Amino acid sequence: MSVHEIPDELITLERSAEQERARLAGLTGDDYDAQLRRWREASAAFHTAVTEHASTAQISRYELEQAVKKAVRHPEPKEDSAGE
Repeated sequence: MSVHEIPDELITLERSAEQERARLAGLTGDDYDAQLRRWREASAAFHTAVTEHASTAQISRYELEQAVKKAVRHPEPKEDSAGE
């Protein structure tokens, strides 16, 4: 699945989940627990959207999820259009 086929909503939801996960660093106690809940909620929203889109588009849910995660965590460098 190419990045061009991934809906922007899924990219946004996965970025949000990753940001919430990153905010766990250094937290302890109640702060950690509260942030963990926020991460789980963001992650659940992402997974729900992936499942719905995969079902509607009749594509592999696993492959879609992996494509979104790759696009968010390991984005391809943008082409330099200055040389055109």
